[in-house]
Amino acid sequence: MTDLSQYLPILIFLVVALGLSSVIVFLPLGVARLTGTHQPNADKNSEYECGFPAFEDPRSQFDVRFYLVAILFIIFDLEAAFLFPWAVSLNLTGWAGWTTMMVFLGELAIGLAYAWKKGALDWE
Repeated sequence: MTDLSQYLPILIFLVVALGLSSVIVFLPLGVARLTGTHQPNADKNSEYECGFPAFEDPRSQFDVRFYLVAILFIIFDLEAAFLFPWAVSLNLTGWAGWTTMMVFLGELAIGLAYAWKKGALDWE
């Protein structure tokens, strides 16, 4: 049999975390309802970020090109994250590390050329 008393601190932590998070979320909602600050009207529901009404339904789907640009940004951002540790440890890795990184950068350059040729970087 497993001694389940070792898991008691974890269970207490989860109960306390659930209790605090529910208080933090639901207490302001309840106070707002009880004090009368929850009174929606046309002024409160109007657009306040850009100053003019939205042209389309806010729940409309994004264009797939937005996601392509976001994925490409993440890929090339990760490239920079790999370059810093490589540059710091280049004296330890030697020519093998240099060759490996050049292959990696070559693959990324081919991917960038492919994306550029397919028009993934063009924005209309």
